[in-house]
This record gives sequence, C-alpha cells and structure tokens, in this order.
Amino acid sequence: MHSDLPPPMTTYIKSGRFSWTAIFLSFILYMSFSGYACEATAHRGYKGGGFVRTKGTNFVLNGSPFLFNGFNAYWMMNVATNPSERYKVTQVIQDAADAGLYVCRTWAFEDGTAGKALQISPGVYDERVFQGLDFVVAQAKKYGLKLILSFVNNFKEFGGRPQYVEWARSSGVKVINDDDFYTNPIIKGYYKNHVEKVITRVNTITKIPYKDDNTIMSWELINEPRCQVDYSGRMVNAWVQEMATFVKSLDQHHLLEIGMEGFYGDTMPERKQVNPGYQVGTDFISNNLVREIDFTTIHAYPDQWFSKQTEKSQMTFMQKWMSSHYEDSRNVLKKPLVIGEFGKSSKDPEYSVNKRDAYMNAVYRNIYMEARSGGTVGGSLVWQLMADGMGSYGDGYEIILSENPSTDGIISQQSHAMTSLSRLLRTRTQNMPVNQAREIEFDQVQDAHTRKGSRKALP
Repeated sequence: MHSDLPPPMTTYIKSGRFSWTAIFLSFILYMSFSGYACEATAHRGYKGGGFVRTKGTNFVLNGSPFLFNGFNAYWMMNVATNPSERYKVTQVIQDAADAGLYVCRTWAFEDGTAGKALQISPGVYDERVFQGLDFVVAQAKKYGLKLILSFVNNFKEFGGRPQYVEWARSSGVKVINDDDFYTNPIIKGYYKNHVEKVITRVNTITKIPYKDDNTIMSWELINEPRCQVDYSGRMVNAWVQEMATFVKSLDQHHLLEIGMEGFYGDTMPERKQVNPGYQVGTDFISNNLVREIDFTTIHAYPDQWFSKQTEKSQMTFMQKWMSSHYEDSRNVLKKPLVIGEFGKSSKDPEYSVNKRDAYMNAVYRNIYMEARSGGTVGGSLVWQLMADGMGSYGDGYEIILSENPSTDGIISQQSHAMTSLSRLLRTRTQNMPVNQAREIEFDQVQDAHTRKGSRKALP
C-alpha cells in the first residue's frame, strides 16, 4: 500500500524543475535593498545570547523578537568525528555566520551503522563520535550560531527507526514492523536512554552540559516521522506526547519540536486536500497541539512531490502549502512556525544556478512577507550547506557558499532582511503591540539598511 509514494525527504535524491524567471524578475526590487551583503556585526549580536524562547506565536531572545535565516548541515558530527576533517565543519559554520545565518539544524544521532556510529548498540556509545558532536556545539558557540539537534532519523540512513526495531528483534523482542518503534516499550526505552544520554552530556570542550548550553536552540524528536499502520496520526501523536513529556522532564531550558514535514491528518479533514495527494501517518494539527511542543515545522519539496507536474502547478502548491500552515500555526496551534527544510536539486536535467536562486528568492520573499505582516513564521532552514570535498554527503541540494557567490548573496540578503526586521520590531514594540509593530514595509527596512551602510562580513 502506498508503494507509489515518492522517496522520503533528506534521505533520497531530491530533484527540482522550477523555472522562476518571472518571479525572479519581479523579486529583484525586493532583494535590491540590501545588495549582496550582511553586516559584519550581524551574527555577533547573538553571540553568547541567551536561550531562545517562545512568546505566543513569536520567538524571542533575551526578551526581544528573534527572526532568523538558517540552514541544515546534517553531516557535521559525522565529519567532526575525524579531527583531521574538522576544518570542514569550521569552514561551513564560519561561512554561514558571515552570511548572517543564525540557526543550524544537524543530527545528534548515528545508530549502529558501520564506521562512525554514535550509538553502537542500545546504551553503548563511541566516545570519539560524541566528541565530534562536542566540537560542533563548541564551534557553533564560537561563531554565535544556535543549533537544532535531532535525536533520531525516521529512515534507515544513519540507523534511525529501523535500527531501533532491529536491536529489539535481535534481543528476542517480538516485533512486527518498523512502526513498533512508536508502541513497543522496549524500543521506547532505547530511545529514552539515547535522549537522556545526549541531553545530560557534558561537552568535553566547553565543559558545559548540553542541557545548560544556550548554543542549542531546540531539540527535535525525530527527523520526518512517518507511520504506515495508522494514517490518522494518532499513533504518532501518543508517541510525541510521551517523548515530549520525557524531554521536558530532563530539560526545561530548551525548546522542543517534532521534526514534521507538515502532512495533515484526521483532526481537520478539510485540510487533507492540502497534502500532496497522500498521508504519511502524521497529523500536523494534533501532533503540534501537544503542550510540550514549542513550535511547528514543515518541509517543502514540491519539486519532488510533483515532479511530473508543471512549474506553475508546483508553485501553486508551494504557496498553498506555506500559507495553510502559516494560518493554522497562528490561529489553531498558536505557536511559531519554522520552514525546516527546502531546497532545489542540481540533479534535475533542467537545473541551473539561476533557477535555484530564483526559487530561493521566492521562498524567502514569502517568509519575509509573512513575518512582516504579523504571521507566525520565525525563519527557515535551507537544505543544505556543505564544504568542498564532501561529495559522499551530497544529494544534489548541497550549496557550497564559497563557490556560489550569487546564492551566497541571496542568502545574505535574506539574513539581513530578517535581522533588520527583528531590530525594527525590537525598537517599536516598546510603544506598540507586536501585531502593529510588525506592519513594517520593505522601504523601512531599506532605509534602515541604507543609513547603516553594508558590506560583506569578513571572517
């Protein structure tokens, strides 16, 4: 059943066919206000910071509005396990900071896989790999980045949910399929042990326990949860409730999110028509209504979900996908929203850097406009940034900033736009409600940028 579903995100090749020439041309006016620059002081403003919090449908940092531009780099711990390769982690973090990217999402797991497994077997860890994660956290702190750390993968890559089930099967536990991950008490115990191990870890470099380190913005329960035996979302919902409560019992400092793609379930049947033609066993509404979940996430890959449709149809879906989740996060869930993954693959036959840049422009503009108008979106995380010489980690979506100046410029522009909006909100919310302060036009951001001047941040 559902064998015709497209491959899961973040684990299989993602291909894109968007042609955004018209959108790109119309969007030049929006992007032109900041050039290809990000102020050198941008990321320093958050360095050391505090813990990111939520206030209603907004993120706040040190009591002020926090809007961000960010990225995914799932590979960081894996690469940092080898000290001779750590320069790649440093380079990407440094380049990201120079581009004004404040948030990075990465894996805090690798389960039972050959070579660089963090968790070799249930409760058994490779200290060498853990020290790789320590390095990632320490470098993020040095450059003023916030991290979102994910506890497990839904898919078999890097072990994930299938590895947990296989561990149980090998120990004599009667299991039927990978969805037993959500219900079997032994397997849930494995997961809880891992969560506790990571949260209570004391960083060997900074000497700060992870649970006390404000470099970490949020924990993520699982990357892209899916469930084949219950498409209603109720099985995943029970698991989310149990695990979210457990995480919060260990750590009251950090935010928590699920790691969802955004598929709708049974709670709001009318919203199922927004899904890309199928369900994956999650319910964006009920799963995110869990009290311990602090903000919502969606992933957006219309190029893969609708690879055989026209570019216009893909764009129409993309706009509806984002707008419906904006609306529900604001009015139903009353929590901030993060676009957790989006990107465009270079493996598509029609790919060009210009098309990727235009696509990113369109997404970024949508995000900025929603944030500016008082929406719930706090930021986005492009999939994915990499360093040169990392071909084995590439999936077609990788971006090497040092080799892609136009894309680097677009990312930097969005970073500056979100940072400028945060600053304007910060100064104006002292004398007016947030929803009024957010009615800031693009020309006001442009004026602020013009007065302050701009230049490309230097290392």
